[in-house]
Amino acid sequence: MLEKIQATPLGDIHYWTDGEPQNSPYTLVFLPGLTADHRLFDRQMEYFSGKYPLLVWDAPGHGASWPFQLEFSLMDKAKWLGEILEREQVERPVLIGQSMGGYVAQAFAQQFKGRLAGFISIDSAPLQRRYITAVELWLLKRMEPVYRYFPWKLLVKSGVRGCAVSAYGRKLMRDIMMAYDGDKERYARLSGHGFRMLALAIEADLPYLPDCPSLLLCGKCDQAGSTKRYNKAWHKTAGIPLIWIENAGHNSNSDQPELVNGLIEDFVRKLGTCSGKLALTGQNS
Repeated sequence: MLEKIQATPLGDIHYWTDGEPQNSPYTLVFLPGLTADHRLFDRQMEYFSGKYPLLVWDAPGHGASWPFQLEFSLMDKAKWLGEILEREQVERPVLIGQSMGGYVAQAFAQQFKGRLAGFISIDSAPLQRRYITAVELWLLKRMEPVYRYFPWKLLVKSGVRGCAVSAYGRKLMRDIMMAYDGDKERYARLSGHGFRMLALAIEADLPYLPDCPSLLLCGKCDQAGSTKRYNKAWHKTAGIPLIWIENAGHNSNSDQPELVNGLIEDFVRKLGTCSGKLALTGQNS
C-alpha cells in the first residue's frame, strides 16, 4: 500500500492505495469508524490486495491525519473523500464504511448522486432523522464530557470489549486506542466532535439514500448504542438486505474477517449483474 496525502484547509488527510494492476472496474474504498484508523481494515487489505484496486484512509483527525482542526462537518468529510477519489481517478467506487465510516458513505451519496457503484454498511446505521429518538439526538451532542469524566483505563477496557468479541478484534482495537494513550483530551475531543457532527447531519433531515446496490452487515453481538435496532429498522423501511454476522461485535470485519471478506467479494461480483437494491437470495434478514 502506498501512503499519500491530501491537503485541506484544516489539515492533511493521509490515505493509502494499492497501486498494483487490477482487472476490476470497481475500487474498494474502506472508511473506518470514529477514533479508529486504517488498521481496522488490515484483514481486508490483506485479502483483497491484487484482486481489486483498494483505498483506505485515516479520517480527518484520526491516525496519521492528525493534527487536524476539528471544525468540519460530515458533509466536509464526504467532500474531501470526493476530492481524493477524483485525484485517484476512481470512477466506480464501492464505499465500505464501518460505523462512522458508514455515515460518511451516506453523506457522500447525498452529495455525489449517481457516483457510487455500491455501498456496504458495517455496523453503521441510517442517517435519516426518522430512525433516531429526540433523546438519542440530545445525547449525541453531549458526549464529550462523558469521555472526559471516565478514567482512561476504564475507557480503553470498555472500548475494547464494547467493539470486539474475538481475541484478534480486541487486540487490534486496544492497539488502535493506545494511540491516544497519554492524551485522553484528544480522544474526548475527537469523540465529542464526531458525535456532534453526526447529530447535526441527522438534524439536517436530508434523504441520504444511496442510489446504488447496498448491503447492511451487523454483528449479532454488537453492543454499541442502538446499532442492532437501527439496522433492523433500516432493513425493514428501506428494503436493503441485512446480514447478521455470528460471533461478531461492533467491529464485525475484524471479529469475523473471513466471513465479511467473502460477503464483500460476493457483493462486488454481483454488481455487474444487478441494478437498484442488491438481491442476495437466502441471505436477507
